[in-house]
Amino acid sequence: MVLLKHIISGIEQFAPPAFQEDYDNSGLQTGDPEMEINGVLITLDVTEEVIEDAVAHGDNLIIAHHPVTLKGIKTFTGKTHPERIFMEAVRKNIAIYSAHTSIDSVQQGVSGILAKKIGLSNVEVLSPRPGLLIKLVTFVPADYAEKVRASIFDAGAGVIGNYDSCSYNLEGRGSFRAGEDTNPFVGDKGIIHYEKEVRIETILPAHLKHKVLKALFESHPYEEVAYDLYPLENQWPQVGFGAIGDLKEPHTEEEALKKIKINTRTECIRHTALTGKPVKRIAVCGGSGSFLLKEAIRKGADIYVSSDFKYHQFQEADKKIVIADIGHYESEQFTKEVFFELLTKKFPNFAVRLTKVSTNPIKYF
Repeated sequence: MVLLKHIISGIEQFAPPAFQEDYDNSGLQTGDPEMEINGVLITLDVTEEVIEDAVAHGDNLIIAHHPVTLKGIKTFTGKTHPERIFMEAVRKNIAIYSAHTSIDSVQQGVSGILAKKIGLSNVEVLSPRPGLLIKLVTFVPADYAEKVRASIFDAGAGVIGNYDSCSYNLEGRGSFRAGEDTNPFVGDKGIIHYEKEVRIETILPAHLKHKVLKALFESHPYEEVAYDLYPLENQWPQVGFGAIGDLKEPHTEEEALKKIKINTRTECIRHTALTGKPVKRIAVCGGSGSFLLKEAIRKGADIYVSSDFKYHQFQEADKKIVIADIGHYESEQFTKEVFFELLTKKFPNFAVRLTKVSTNPIKYF
């Protein structure tokens, strides 16, 4: 039996809610976390047609990239599209979960798979996010240092890029005096005690703070655990918006745009004037990515693939780069495959489907 909370946990291990932007409205939209799930339908957007598709196939969970609405709803009268979606989902006992800017932020998420579809290699996050990491420092009796390190590493601390169990350790001499109401692990009450200790420093994602501290407290032998937490300004190279990578061999701008059009199955690319330069490095951002144009230029991209550029924003290319606006839906459509691969690996032999309903609201004449 697979419960909704199990599926949510699987998704949020990959795309933690802590990664979503303040304006976002991701997460569980409808449904009881304890409900049993019969089947999952994956979509980019939730529409009335998507709900009909779920009902027809007996799926009672819809996983979507976009939340039903980014704004709050005050009434449920069925007058608006979001109201009708929520009302029908509740009537049919269908749960809806969305991962929006959270899955935008992970390296193998929205922009990562777009870069893969275009055929880029050496892919990195275009704009890594700062302020998501913290440093933990603690002091442990030397004989217990290995046990404590293993515990906090298992809880998610000590990961730097493709390396784990990362820490810095320094031997020293700690002191303390136990009060009358204590039960000291070593030393006697009322007498200053000196203990050979190890100072352990490590790094961890801020959203794992409580989990790591719990592991620290449970594995540390002292009654009172000494520790420090420091906020870091370090960027997190594996977390952020957009992606940038290289073509295996240089293309002309025309060849590169044709390749992008074919591989992203878009009907139309709006682009700036060609510069005549060879194309080797391409930056991408699924969804509305105009805010990363300067970063794409700074990192040497020859073409920037994204969507929703306004008229005057095209002028900001300034012959330094070619902007290729492939459309919002087209730039995010492969997110469905990210969800599919994630869930089928975590829950093999469980019914997971990609909807065949096109939810792109934009049509081309």
